[in-house]
Amino acid sequence: MAAELILIGMGPGNIQGMTVEALEAAKSADIRRYEAYTALWSDSDLEELEEKIGEIDRIMRPEVENPKDLLELASEKVVALLIVGDPLQATTHVDLQLQAEEMGVSCRVIHGISITNLVTGAIGLSNYRFGRQTTLTYPYQGWIATSPLEVVAVNRAQGLHTLVLLDLDPTGEGVGNQRPMQPADIVQSINSMAKKMLVSDREVEDDTTFELMKREACIDLLSCLDSLSLVLCTDMGTNNQRISLHSISTLANAEEGGMHCLVIPAKLGEIESRALARWSKV
Repeated sequence: MAAELILIGMGPGNIQGMTVEALEAAKSADIRRYEAYTALWSDSDLEELEEKIGEIDRIMRPEVENPKDLLELASEKVVALLIVGDPLQATTHVDLQLQAEEMGVSCRVIHGISITNLVTGAIGLSNYRFGRQTTLTYPYQGWIATSPLEVVAVNRAQGLHTLVLLDLDPTGEGVGNQRPMQPADIVQSINSMAKKMLVSDREVEDDTTFELMKREACIDLLSCLDSLSLVLCTDMGTNNQRISLHSISTLANAEEGGMHCLVIPAKLGEIESRALARWSKV
């Protein structure tokens, strides 16, 4: 088999969610690497996969963002880079694909199920009514980003739902010791962002229609934050999958899990409202 780099989508969280093509490609590769900083499988599921396809070595952010060693290996051998979800959902992996092309290294992609196309239908909201996604982060060295709440606010103002992905690295360095956000972390992060937005009360720097709309949208969001509906999606695509409907006050006490994400709905249609009501009974 000719030397190449194969970006393999592992799916959301266990071996049953991988395609046959993905499993066969990973098993036949000379070298297998598991990218373990954008999303994670449980240790037990990773061990099950290793028993089926062979030894897997974990790599972190530096090895993927500066992939000289990885691409040199792939110029001589078949290297499988295993990525949770779909390989090209993260810009980091698109950049890796482009760098491989620049170095003359063949790069093949095997797609997998992504959280972005799994969650919307699973909770019962229309896929056509989702706006821009965002990622809720831990505060790094005291810095609190407010942009995630701004994205939610603008989406809601346009009648669009928001998929909120969650940070899994409190250090922000991407080198290990990950601790995926749990419900209490989500509440703390949202409240910290809201507090910063309230006290800043800054003037609009650009008087474009969009900037004025964003400011009004943020004011509206902050005024109703306590009553906002939040859909917590836990360990999606696995046997431990859970979906539950919360407010800020109840979310902190929600059951913990492996990997979560959050959906913040805008105004609901009739069917969407009935669909979401199911999760308040969980």
